[in-house]
Order: sequence, then C-alpha cells, then structure tokens
Amino acid sequence: MKILHTSDWHIGKQLHKYDLSEDLDLFFAWLIAYIKTENIDVLLVSGDIFDQANPSQAAYKQYYDLLKNLISLDCKIILTGGNHDSPTVLNAPAELLKAFDISVTGGATEELTDMFVTVGKNNEKIVVATIPFLKDRDIRKSVAGETYATKIEQIKSGLRTYFSNVNAHYSKYYANEVFIVMGHLYVQGSELSESERDIQIGNQAGIEANMFGDTPHYVALGHIHKPQVISQVQNIHYCGSPIPLSFSEKEDRKQINVITVENNSISKVDLVPVPKHRNLVTFEGNLQEVAQKLNAYSEKTTLTSLAEIIVTEENESLERRQAFDALINSENNTNIEIVKSRLIFKSMVRGASDAFAVGTDVADVTPMQMFEKKLELQTNLENTADLKNAFREILEELKL
Repeated sequence: MKILHTSDWHIGKQLHKYDLSEDLDLFFAWLIAYIKTENIDVLLVSGDIFDQANPSQAAYKQYYDLLKNLISLDCKIILTGGNHDSPTVLNAPAELLKAFDISVTGGATEELTDMFVTVGKNNEKIVVATIPFLKDRDIRKSVAGETYATKIEQIKSGLRTYFSNVNAHYSKYYANEVFIVMGHLYVQGSELSESERDIQIGNQAGIEANMFGDTPHYVALGHIHKPQVISQVQNIHYCGSPIPLSFSEKEDRKQINVITVENNSISKVDLVPVPKHRNLVTFEGNLQEVAQKLNAYSEKTTLTSLAEIIVTEENESLERRQAFDALINSENNTNIEIVKSRLIFKSMVRGASDAFAVGTDVADVTPMQMFEKKLELQTNLENTADLKNAFREILEELKL
C-alpha cells in the first residue's frame, strides 16, 4: 500500500496581494497525475487546506474542482483541519463526501473513535488517527485569573495527555495494525518561515517530538511550510507546503512524502520533489545595483517570477524616491513582477528599530512587533511583560 502525505495547501492564498491560484492549479494537476501513475492508495492532507477561515468563492471552486477530479481515482482521501481552517466550513459537506470515500475531520470530536479511520488495500491495512489542529478548549479547561506561565504548562500537559490517549485508543482497538497519526501543530525545534502563523500562543506551547511516543509508525504533520524530518527513527515528518508561500521559502525544495507499507510494516518513506513552476527572487542593493539585477534577470519559468526588492540609499531625496517609484513601476521586465518593495535611507534609520525602518512595508511587521513598539513609547508602564502576554492571547483568539 502507498500513502501520500501532503499539507498546507492554503487555497486562496495571496502573496502580497498576488493570487497564487495558478501555482496550486499546477500542483493539483501534477498531484492527480502522480496518484494515477504511482498507484497511490491513500492521500493524507494534514491541515491548512484553506488560507482563510471564510474562503472566497474562487477558493471554494478550486477546492471542489480538485475533489471532483480526485474521486475518479481509486484512492482513499483523508483531510484534516489546520489553524487557518474553519472546522465548520470543512465539516459542512463531510457526510456527503463520505459517499465518495473522502474522510474529513475539520475539528476535534468528543469521541476519539470518530477520528480513527481504517483503510485496507492490497492485502495491507492501516489505521489513521486524523487529529486536526487542537484548540485550547480541546486540551484543557480555562481557569479565571490563571497566569500566562500556568496556561502554557497546562497546554503542554494537555497535548501530552491528548496524544497519549490517542495511542492508548489505538493499542486497545487496533493493536498490531500499521498506525499513522496526523497532526497540525508546532513541534519544538522545527524550522519556521515567515508565512506561518504563531500557534498555541507564540509557539511557546509547542509539543516535543517524544510526546508522540513509540506507538505510531509514522506521524504526518502539517503547519510548518519547510519540509523536514523531525525524527528519522520515529518517522515524524513535516512534508511542508507544496508551493512557496513567502519569500523566506524561495530556496526550499518543495515535496510530498510517500510511505510504502509492506508485510504489515512501513518499508520506506520517499521524499518526492514537487515540480517548480515559479521563482521567488530577492534583489538588494542601491538603486543602480537593483536596477542592474532586475535588467539582468532572464530565468524563464512556467509562471511569472515574483520579486521583492530592497533598495538602500545613504541620504533621502525626492529624486531618489521618484527613481525608486519608476523602478518598481517599470514595464521593461516582462518575465518578472515586483510584488514587494522597500526603500531605506540609512541616514534616517540609524539608531531606529530594525523592524520599523523607513520604508518598511506594513505587511512585514507583525501585530506583536507593532504592540511592542507602542509599549516602548510608553515610558511610564511597569507591567509590560503581562501586557505582552495578554496581547498574545488576544492574537491567538483572533487567529492573527
């Protein structure tokens, strides 16, 4: 039996207001062809199917068009919700999708048994714990007046208990079957990119890899966009997002993971590269240097290359601002589009916070950085640590 592990599609994603639906269309076409060619038996999607909790009509269409094409294949499909997803949105068509052999777990259920899926094909059988993104209420009970440190410890303890119960449920009802655990969360030590939202209050409650225990034969994780092996021995993997979702991912090699089950055990895990259809490039230097780099860029890809440019000049002047505007609005580069730009004058930022240099794009500053900067300006405050922790909790509730 062959199982394909992917995650973090983020349907509806825009990169600095540039629509990435074409990138996903090409990935989905490749994915369908790969499933056919390689006779994939099970498709696992570990969360963040959509980029927003309330997807656009275009995002819905892309999602359902994909499912329509997938149901024609002899492949079991298992989808779980991520922190970007709305459990209600994913679960709404779940009963209908069951008729097409598609299992959906948008949010944690009251009974663990409802999140266990068994699949039998080619004389092999696997058991999948379809654990979605776990919200605060899924893993602990809030107590009025609790401290931030107490909340973090309770979340960690709750996660440990939750996955221990998942393993216990497997051992009681499915012992000796190949066991795969899906999850959408931050595992401590993972490499992040700038496009991942903080999860469980600034990642401070991230789960340790050993919390999964020795019971699962493979742990199929989502949330982190950079593909990485958390534990080779325990087969704990992030497959990563299939397309770059931020400029910090421009050098990542995107992949899917293919797990082969033979003789009631996992015989191998193949890391399969996803074809690259678009370049994300960064050009840095002064106005002249950046202009030369843009003009010299000639690499051709299926889709237009997207660029961020960071121009640094010594002194501010109207002439330089006008030259910068002309550079980013130039139509001379037909195979590249500038979607992110920044102009910095050294003379104006000496001594200033790096996160708030002149010319900083608001999209590059996190809400937490904005709040911390505001606190810096209030010199009469003494309880800034408590205020920061309270603000983090607000961000978590708002999913910002």
